Amino acid sequence: MSNGRSSTWILVGIGAVIVAAVLTVILIAHQRSRPLSIHGAVIRGNSDTRKQSPITDVVVSGGEMAPMETKSDFSGYFKLTLRRGVRRGDIVALHFRRPDYGPVNLKVPVGDQLLVIRMTPTHPESDAPSNGPTTSVSNVFVRYAIETGTSENIGTGTKTFQVENKGDVPCNGHPPCSPDGKWKAALGSASLDAGDGNVYRNARLSCIAGPCPFTRIQTDDFSQGGRKTSVTVLDWSDTTTFLLQAEVYRYQVSDITRESYPVIFGDSLNFTLPAAAEGPSLEAELGGVGIVFPLGPSPLLSWADCNVRVGKDQSKMYRCQLKPGYQFR
Repeated sequence: MSNGRSSTWILVGIGAVIVAAVLTVILIAHQRSRPLSIHGAVIRGNSDTRKQSPITDVVVSGGEMAPMETKSDFSGYFKLTLRRGVRRGDIVALHFRRPDYGPVNLKVPVGDQLLVIRMTPTHPESDAPSNGPTTSVSNVFVRYAIETGTSENIGTGTKTFQVENKGDVPCNGHPPCSPDGKWKAALGSASLDAGDGNVYRNARLSCIAGPCPFTRIQTDDFSQGGRKTSVTVLDWSDTTTFLLQAEVYRYQVSDITRESYPVIFGDSLNFTLPAAAEGPSLEAELGGVGIVFPLGPSPLLSWADCNVRVGKDQSKMYRCQLKPGYQFR
């Protein structure tokens, strides 16, 4: 009997090993069938690391190894997906192309390395003066508006009200009653309306006459403030008098104009705008003449190529590269 059980467990163990081996083979085959990819970043070649700005819209291709070409994004990042069948260690011929930059061709083995590609501008900064007359770009700054709101105290809302009742009268189960159910009680209420565009703050209620200890706030719609505020009081003794007061505030919206200065390294200009910025514009002197350039969703400047990226918080980052024939002063 014990031999039979032992044989059964042996068979179960062998079966488990076989299943694990089959699953391993399937997993390896699946991973090998998935296409590999090459990742990297494209930046400007410059000995000054502050001037190695990312290059957008660089066309990246891999010849027969990659069925589809790709482009670098705002940060210079690219991901080139290789065709199925390409394995790690295979050599891929990569090609990088973009107008105004010299072409880059290189061969790399397929692996996990992160490539950093440096492309050289066809119009280097140092060559600009020797190529002919240039237009100076100076006094560059960004102007935008921010909507802001302020609250101004414009007065106080006041109302007195009474809760009329006669004390020492048994309730006998006819509400409203005192909290312990013994005495006949009465309810009294009051409300305030601050008016359109106004709100109440710091609302408070006070008992100013009568047997105040025998009262209780039944409903509180005044503590949180707001345009309308109200209160209901329970009184289980003689008549009491209450005072309801609150400060009245008006919320006013206004636009504040702000200015900021971009960061310039070489012929690259960078700046960011908050999500709430409205009507942004870039102002600069071209050849000594001040000009305003509105910044739309896709900024177009006669003297620079600009790209913009919208962040998760809706802030905007701008990067502009001077066109040939212009130079920052």
